[in-house]
Amino acid sequence: MTVRRTLVMAALGALLALPGSSYSHSLLVRSQPGQRATVTRPPERVQMWFSERLEPAYATASVWNEAGKQVDGGDAKVDPDDPVLLSVSTPNLGPGRYTVRFRVLSVDGHVVESRYTFTVKARAR
Repeated sequence: MTVRRTLVMAALGALLALPGSSYSHSLLVRSQPGQRATVTRPPERVQMWFSERLEPAYATASVWNEAGKQVDGGDAKVDPDDPVLLSVSTPNLGPGRYTVRFRVLSVDGHVVESRYTFTVKARAR
């Protein structure tokens, strides 16, 4: 029984010593507008904050309407003063549902690609 316990403890120790690469990806921490948010005022920019610094040359973001047309300003950029912030302008958004697509490369070399939606609700008159 002692030999078996020693082997189990050694195996657990080896697993814990492995590098945790799954925790190295740059994750979307928050966004403005938020994921699945409904806003009454269209945003001037979509902003996304990540858990790690981004490589500006490899960070992209775009905003698409329900018809599948890209509606952002084509100016996605990582903020030079805040290297975890990626944003893109969104001029003239009307009421509707929008999909934000992003692809980022964090400084650790991991690529993350995902999307989320938000809705601009028509203002009541």
